[in-house]
Amino acid sequence: MRAVFSRLIVLLPVLLAMACVVGTLCAAFLWSLDAVTRARFDHPWLLFLLPLGGAGIGWLYHRVGQSVEGGNNLILDEIHEPGGGVPLRMAPLVFIGTVATHLFGGSAGREGTAVQLGGSIASAAARIARLDEAGVQVLLKAGIAAGFGAVFGTPLAGAVFALEVLAIGRVHLPGLLACVIAGYAGDWACQAWGIHHTPYAIHYAGGWNGLLLLKATIAGAIFGFASLAFAEANHVLGGWFKRHVRYGPARPFIGGLVLIALTYALGTRAYLGLGVWSADPHAPTIPGFFTGPIDGWSWALKMLFTIITLSTGFKGGEVTPLFFIGAGLGNALSGVLGGPVDLFAGLGFVAVFAGAANTPLACILMGLELFGPGPILPIALACYAAYACSGHNGIYLSQRVWRPKLLYPGVEAGVSLRAVRAARGRGVKR
Repeated sequence: MRAVFSRLIVLLPVLLAMACVVGTLCAAFLWSLDAVTRARFDHPWLLFLLPLGGAGIGWLYHRVGQSVEGGNNLILDEIHEPGGGVPLRMAPLVFIGTVATHLFGGSAGREGTAVQLGGSIASAAARIARLDEAGVQVLLKAGIAAGFGAVFGTPLAGAVFALEVLAIGRVHLPGLLACVIAGYAGDWACQAWGIHHTPYAIHYAGGWNGLLLLKATIAGAIFGFASLAFAEANHVLGGWFKRHVRYGPARPFIGGLVLIALTYALGTRAYLGLGVWSADPHAPTIPGFFTGPIDGWSWALKMLFTIITLSTGFKGGEVTPLFFIGAGLGNALSGVLGGPVDLFAGLGFVAVFAGAANTPLACILMGLELFGPGPILPIALACYAAYACSGHNGIYLSQRVWRPKLLYPGVEAGVSLRAVRAARGRGVKR
């Protein structure tokens, strides 16, 4: 224990400086996202530049970003097996790429960008401080915590996410205190720049009877299958585009054309962008799912738009769209199962992410930070049910299997989800 605190004291100046830089970058990023989203609503013609914007993003990564194309997976690989580090160029490239994606109307999120900002800045700080391998691993995890905590305003969930995302069935405890410090420091720095996060609330206070908890568990299982569908479709379509459209900039160009066609076929722009707010008061949004009315299919359409956006090479995270998908699906399930709309929207908000990222504990803590302690029991049941049902799949293919899931036997401990997918494609159990 003394050695742990001694290392932390040595790391502390670097840790705090890194987290504050990451929090500041996240503040600039969130401000930029808000600005370009308003610009997109004010100038609807920007949607028609989506193919060209996508081609520009693809060209930028094709020319100078191939070493950072792996994104979040590159950071996870570097934590598992430290090697060449995370290139600093990842930060400006993902910042520019994500802002451009949202300016022109791509359906993407922000968590991936925040994590990559954190990972690249942390890696640069580790090089400057000449940290050893163990120090690099701790600082990279802390960078993830700082980015996640800052972008969502959930520092405790960010700290646990940085430790839990590395392997299925395990919270990698080394670096816990550093991640907690970084999560809170990053969030503080972000808020110090005047950034405010969207408030969400579950007002239901009717008590937790056995039937309602059973419904929460059933809903959690459905959320898990939705997570599985999202991750699998994203990987399958992304792989298809890479095999059949070899030139990188052409993939988002085609994706942009498809998104424009879908927008006009459906007669709505509601599924473009983040989905956190809209200039159209009648459009579905994440906060709107908490208050009703029941919306049966918005979650599925958002899933479609997001899969096309991300699989064709646009930049941004998966998590905010997963919040939309989860809250929308929860809203729909409240009508089917018979339950409070705000409660089921909140359950879906965190549980679909728990299933897709294989991070149930972090998502329970996120629910605690966002919604308070009142609904923690149904949130825990829904998150673990989603995690159990989402299979050995997920949005991060560099994640490793530490303890295989009970409902999906036949997977060896220690392999990555990428290896599990490859073995599944060959018809081999791993």
